Amino acid sequence: MIIHVPANMIRQRQLVIKSARQLLHSNKSSISLRSFSAGSCAGNQNDNQKVGHTKIKSVSAGLPDWIEHWSRDNFRKVGYGMAGASALAVASGEPSISVALVTTTVAYWAIGLNDIRQDNQTIRRNFPVLGNIRYLLESIRPEIRQYFIEGDNDSVPFDRSHRTIAYVRAKGKDSVLPFGTKKDVDQIGYSWANHSMFPTKLGEQRVIIGQNNPKTTQPYSASLLNISAMSFGALSDRAILALSSGAKLGNFYHNTGEGAISKFHKDGGADLVWNIGTGYFGCGTFADNGSRIFDEDLFVENSKYAKMIEIKLSQGAKPAHGGMLPAAKISKEIAKARNLPFPSTQDCNSPPRHSAFSNFSELCNFIEKLRDLSGGKPVGIKLCIGHPEEFAFLVGEFVASGKHPDFVTIDGAEGGTGAAPPEFSDRIGTPLNEGLAFAHATLVGAGLRDPDDKSRSQVALICSGKVLTGASMHKNFALGADVCNAARSFLFSLGCIQALKCHTNTCPTGITTQDPKLSWGLDPASKQVRVANFHRETVKACVEVLEATGVESWSFVKPYHICKRVAYGQSKTLDEIWPHLQVKKGALLEGTGPARLQECWDPDDGIDVRVV
Repeated sequence: MIIHVPANMIRQRQLVIKSARQLLHSNKSSISLRSFSAGSCAGNQNDNQKVGHTKIKSVSAGLPDWIEHWSRDNFRKVGYGMAGASALAVASGEPSISVALVTTTVAYWAIGLNDIRQDNQTIRRNFPVLGNIRYLLESIRPEIRQYFIEGDNDSVPFDRSHRTIAYVRAKGKDSVLPFGTKKDVDQIGYSWANHSMFPTKLGEQRVIIGQNNPKTTQPYSASLLNISAMSFGALSDRAILALSSGAKLGNFYHNTGEGAISKFHKDGGADLVWNIGTGYFGCGTFADNGSRIFDEDLFVENSKYAKMIEIKLSQGAKPAHGGMLPAAKISKEIAKARNLPFPSTQDCNSPPRHSAFSNFSELCNFIEKLRDLSGGKPVGIKLCIGHPEEFAFLVGEFVASGKHPDFVTIDGAEGGTGAAPPEFSDRIGTPLNEGLAFAHATLVGAGLRDPDDKSRSQVALICSGKVLTGASMHKNFALGADVCNAARSFLFSLGCIQALKCHTNTCPTGITTQDPKLSWGLDPASKQVRVANFHRETVKACVEVLEATGVESWSFVKPYHICKRVAYGQSKTLDEIWPHLQVKKGALLEGTGPARLQECWDPDDGIDVRVV
C-alpha cells in the first residue's frame, strides 16, 4: 500500500525533528519536554523563536507546574535545610520552636524516603512528599464536588435535587418548591403529565396480586411503592432492621434480596417478598460438586415468613452476572440466613444461572412447584429484559402451558447494586422505560394483561429502577406497571449520602457495611420512622398526580397520560414513542400485533436465541 503524505506535513515534521535535536544538544535551554511538545504540536515552525527562553503554557490536566519543578534532589536540599534549621532551634534553647521543627523535619524525611523507596506509584517516587498532594486531592474530589461544585441537577446516579426530596420527606417536612420549576422544560427528554379539567378524589390505592389466578389461594394486597431487593450482606443488620420495621409501620412490603430471610427481616415484622436467586440461600444446600441446589424442605420451612415468592432470573445492575460476597464479610448471622458453614473459608458466589431449571418449560413447572410448596402464595419472576425474543418465548410458554407467574418484576439496567463490573453496570441490560413498555405490551398481546383496566390482569407487573418521586411512579404506571419498587431511594431515607463506597465495607452511614463500628451509628428506632415517612409522602404525591390526571385508579393510567419532548417544539405521548404500547389484548395470539412485537413472538421467524 502506498500512502501519499502532503509535502507541507513532511516539512512540518522535519522542522519538529530539527528543533528537538537542537533542544537536546543545547546547554542554554530550560524548557521542559512537556512544554516543548505542546508548542511543537501547536505548529510553531519559526526556527527556534526564543524557544529556549519562552515558557509555553501547557494545557495538561496533570500536576501543577510548581510541583513538576520538584525533584528528588530538591527534596534532599530542602530536607538538609530543615535539618539545619532544626539544629539551630535546638541550640537556641527554645523548646516549643525546636520541638515543632524537629517533628516536622522527621515527618518530612520519613514520608519522602518512603515515597522514594516504594515502587507502586511513579508520581510519589519522582516527586517525594509533594506528589502525595495529587492522591490527597483525588481522594477528596468526590466530596469537594458534591458539597461545593455540583449543581442541583448535575450528580449521578441521583442529583442533589432528588436526594433532597428524599431527605426532606423522610424527616416528615414539607417538600414544596418556591418560585416555580427549576427544570428546563424545553430540554429534549423533559416529560410531563397531562392533567384534567376535572380532577378526581381517590382513596387508598392498593394492588391485589394473585387475585385473578385460581391457583393462588393467598393473594397479597400490595402498596403502590415498596422496598426493592437488597440483601442482608449487602446491607448491614441495622439497616435491614430499620427497613423492615419502617415497612411494617407504613404497611408495605420489603423484598429480601437474594441473601435470604434473616432474623433482622423477621424482627422488623414487615411483609416480606422472598427473593430466591441462583444460590438458593435459605432454601438450598451444597451438592457433592460444590454447587448450590434447591432444597424443598428448607423452602417450606422459610416460606412461612414470606407473603410472596420472587424467582430472580437477573437484576438490572448486573444482568447474567452472579453475585459475590467475600468470605471476610460473612458473619455468623449471614451464614445462618444463607445456610452456609461458619466460619466461612471461601467466598460466597452465586452462579449466573439457576440449577433448578434449564429451559422455559422447566421454569414454568418450578413456578407451580413453589406456589404449591408455599401453600398457594403468589409466585413471580424478576428479570432485566435482554433478548426480547427470549421474553416473548417465555410468555408464549405461559400461555401454552397454562402455568404463569402471579407477577413479573422488570428491573431496569439503571438499577443499583453494592458492586458490579463497569461493563455490566454501564452496557448490559435494557433500561426500565424500554424494558417495562416491552414487557407490558407482550403480556397484553398474549392476553395475560388488560390494557383498559390493569387490575383485571392475570399477571401483575412490578417495576424497579431509580424510582424516587410520585412523578416517576406515575410514569411507570403509564408504561404498564402496577407496583413500583425502590431501593436506593429508601437508603436515602436511612441517611445515605451517596458516598459511593458500597463495595468497600467502609460506608460512613453504616448502611452498606458489615463493620459493627460503622453500623453502630445507624439507629433503627429512629430510622424506621423516616422510612415510613418517605413512603407515606411519596405515595401521597403519586396519588395527587393520579387525581390531577382525572383517573379513577392507578389501573386506568394510560401511555397517553405522559408526554415527552423529543425535539425542540415537538413532543410525543409514550404510546407514540413506543407504538407497541398500542397493542390490543390477545393480538399476538391472532397474529395482528405491532410488527416488531409480532416478530419477537412468532416462533418461525428464523431467530434462534430462545434455547437456554
